[in-house]
Amino acid sequence: MKSTPTLEQAQQEVVDEFALFADWQDRYEQIIEMGKDLPLIAADLKTDDNLVRGCQSRVWLHARLAPDPDGGPAVMQLTADSDALITKGLVALVVRVLNNRTPEEVLEAKLDFIDRIGLREHLSPTRSNGLASMLDQMRRYALAFSR
Repeated sequence: MKSTPTLEQAQQEVVDEFALFADWQDRYEQIIEMGKDLPLIAADLKTDDNLVRGCQSRVWLHARLAPDPDGGPAVMQLTADSDALITKGLVALVVRVLNNRTPEEVLEAKLDFIDRIGLREHLSPTRSNGLASMLDQMRRYALAFSR
C-alpha cells in the first residue's frame, strides 16, 4: 500500500490546511511554523553550490535520488534551509508537496495549490521571484535525475 500521498492529495492537504485560517496574518504565521518544522539540511550541504540563485534571502536546496520508500521508481529527496523565516516556510511548503516524488512527477507537476491558497497574490515581488527560483531549481534537479 502506498504511504506517500499523490501529488494532487498533497496539494489538497495544503489547500485544506490553509482554508482553516481566516486572514493572511494567520496564514503567514502558519508558513513560518512550517519553516520551523522543516528538517534541517546537513551543515556540509550548506554550500554555494546548493544556494538558490534569484532569492533575496539565502536559501539552500539539495536533492538526491533515492529508492522509493513505497517500492516504486527512484524518488527525489529534498532538503532545504533559509536564513529568513518566511522564505524558510515557503521552501518547506514546496518541499512538503514535492519531496519523495519521481523526477518525472516533479517535471510534470502543475502546482496549483500556490494560487488556490492565494499565496502568489500575497507575496512581495522579491518573495514571489524567490519562490519561482526555488521551483525552478527543483525542476533542474529533476531534469538532471531524469537523464
